[in-house]
Amino acid sequence: MAVRHQLIHRTPEEVWAVLSDGDRYGDWVIGPSQSSQQDGEWPDEGACIAYAVKLGPWQGEGRTVVRRSEPPQRLELEAYSGPLGTARIAFEVKPWGEDTLVIFDEHPLRGAGGRFHNAAFDALQQLRHRSMLKRFAEAVEHSVPSGAR
Repeated sequence: MAVRHQLIHRTPEEVWAVLSDGDRYGDWVIGPSQSSQQDGEWPDEGACIAYAVKLGPWQGEGRTVVRRSEPPQRLELEAYSGPLGTARIAFEVKPWGEDTLVIFDEHPLRGAGGRFHNAAFDALQQLRHRSMLKRFAEAVEHSVPSGAR
């Protein structure tokens, strides 16, 4: 499993405000170039966002469905990536002094990703997640100026 964490210098509510904005996923998630609300009210359970994914000259479409939402502590998603299958993505948001600790967990569920999941795949995911969580922290920390805390 690919589990990472990131300390973010904002409150859990400020972290949740960015996490719960489905239109901003393209700002910090690595892969999607844009995202938009498709079904339901994000991040309510069952809500869905759709997005385009670009990898070099290849472009595909994906969608992510909310499976569990407990504001502002937990968000669990299922990402559908066509022939690659689906993945479970979970965010746990914990107060950490004046800051927030975000624990991110992603692993394949169905399809090719699940069948071919191995330690090498997890190592590659760790690189992606490190960069993505850094981008997420920057998105949160730039959304609310530090003097406004």
